[in-house]
Amino acid sequence: MSNIDNLAVNSIRILSAEGVEKAKSGHPGLPMGAAPMAYALWSKNMKHNPANAKWADRDRFILSAGHGSMLLYSLLHLFGYGLTIDDLKNFRQKGSKTPGHPEYGHTVGVEITTGPLGQGQANGVGMALAESYLAAKFNRPGFEIVNHYTYALSGDGDMMEGITGEAASLAGTLGLGKLIVLYDCNNISIEGHTDIAFRENVGARYASYGWQILNVEDGNDVDAISAAIEEAKKDTTKPSLIIIKTEIGYGSPKSGTASVHGEPLGAENLKKTKEFLKWTYEEEFHVPQEVRDYMETLKEAGRKAEEDWNKLFEAYKKEYPELAKEWEVWHSSELPVDILNNEDFFKFSGKMATRASSGEVINRLAKLIPNLIGGSADLAPSNKTYMNGKGDFSLEDRTGANLHFGVREHAMAAIANGIAAHGGLRIFVSTFFVFSDYMKASMRLSALMKLPVVYVLTHDSIGVGEDGPTHEPIEQLISLRSIPNMHVYRPADSKETAYAWYSAINRKDGPTSLILSRQNLPLYEETSKEALKGAYILKDSEKETPDVILMATGSEVELIYEASKVLKEKGVDARVVSMPSWEVFEAQSAEYKESVLPKAVTKRLAVEAGSSFGWHKYTGSFGDIISIDTFGASAPGEILFKEFGFTVENVVEKALKL
Repeated sequence: MSNIDNLAVNSIRILSAEGVEKAKSGHPGLPMGAAPMAYALWSKNMKHNPANAKWADRDRFILSAGHGSMLLYSLLHLFGYGLTIDDLKNFRQKGSKTPGHPEYGHTVGVEITTGPLGQGQANGVGMALAESYLAAKFNRPGFEIVNHYTYALSGDGDMMEGITGEAASLAGTLGLGKLIVLYDCNNISIEGHTDIAFRENVGARYASYGWQILNVEDGNDVDAISAAIEEAKKDTTKPSLIIIKTEIGYGSPKSGTASVHGEPLGAENLKKTKEFLKWTYEEEFHVPQEVRDYMETLKEAGRKAEEDWNKLFEAYKKEYPELAKEWEVWHSSELPVDILNNEDFFKFSGKMATRASSGEVINRLAKLIPNLIGGSADLAPSNKTYMNGKGDFSLEDRTGANLHFGVREHAMAAIANGIAAHGGLRIFVSTFFVFSDYMKASMRLSALMKLPVVYVLTHDSIGVGEDGPTHEPIEQLISLRSIPNMHVYRPADSKETAYAWYSAINRKDGPTSLILSRQNLPLYEETSKEALKGAYILKDSEKETPDVILMATGSEVELIYEASKVLKEKGVDARVVSMPSWEVFEAQSAEYKESVLPKAVTKRLAVEAGSSFGWHKYTGSFGDIISIDTFGASAPGEILFKEFGFTVENVVEKALKL
């Protein structure tokens, strides 16, 4: 390792340790041990331009071990991404650009939010998949306008998490050869040596997944690490795992111990660390001038790389003008067509399960939106998510838009986040609604990062029937509704399903979950684009002020719709309100909400085949709820609906009592 490399690596170590020390909290161990591999990658192997962190053909870097965030912030500062010394000094402080874990959309140069271990590596699979798909679409001989790698830096904790196994298995199956994981193997976790819970041969496991395995025995050898990365890049038929043996907290008196993982070194230990590293600078947060000068040459190389790409793209536009126009469409946040005023898009006939309606909508969208891509966790025939004529993405064919995730729900959602963050594609994923529990951590991150992932979740209630309580969602609806920035739509018919899809595909600032039925539902003449407001009057009372308001979502709208007719015969004038999305309704004006649910009407009945939790907000003290607050049972769906009180007769009885 050259003197300048050594000085730069130690600059990263000291900046990281000082940032944690000043904050009085954080994780100094990983940055100090992994600094050589991160520096080797960023300075010698990674294609990036700090002057433009959004360059489309940049290599992506993911710090999957997000607790070591000071490593990333030190890199972003040194390489000129706009983080200042003051930003490093404000690590973990309110409003700073350097939060405790890296946050997408908050700090320039952060490609994805990480911290929940394993997520970042799975996100990397999504990014590598997106690169492969876009390359197959746009590249032409002599014009490789899509040609970049995805790098993830993972630790022992990432390798313990089940999600990485799911994602790595799929990456190997698909041969995503431009995914390279640097494994910071230091054998230390919070509770002590990893031997207490983790003794497997990670390399052998990944080899069995179909990965290329490389080893670097000395984690301080920048040249060996760089050579291993270059070796990994030679084989684009397999993803690569580079196992790098490191010493956590290298250079400090606490090196190699669990205590250096997640707490500051302390003033005395920081002083001894500087002595060990021969760091003679007295000023805190100091970067030697020779390091700054060297970084300027690296930044210039990055600028030159993008400049060359821009020239290539200009020539590409002349040679392939139609493809270049498509490139612009694919990378725009705006839809290429006006769907809302397309009457055929919202046209349906007869009774249909909303999962089937969704299937029709997906295929209509596939003809209108060229960069729509998506799939299911081995349930496409049941979820109705297959796009006809769009082919299957595989090891052999990179052009297929239908993704097959296998039975890997958690990784599927994280991969979707990676695809969405990469850019250029619109992504949806699907499974049975009850299995959203397996995806929850990744779905939460979709919402946190404001990524427009669409979740298609079918078999939405006890209507699943004979599959029994393990497959019948009860608490899942309110669980998803409780996630900040998650839009949840449970449509009542085919047209509401189309409006829900329209809302989801137009959304730019967060994910949408579509909750769909297995059983057939009627088509209402009154369904309208008011569904885009989250709740609306499907069938109004004849009186200006209704006697009672009946509200429901999904399949239960049929019950209140029919019950309103019976109540009319009994002299009770009911308003029927369909409420497909609470979150969207809450975003409407106070005037609109009052027009749908006037405060003067306190007799309100809500009906939903799920937990009652949350409905009291709309029913109030004088209202009632028909819901399920126990687990379901195994029996035909029509029998279960009757047993649990989801009948027109019960709705009428409850309304009359009100």
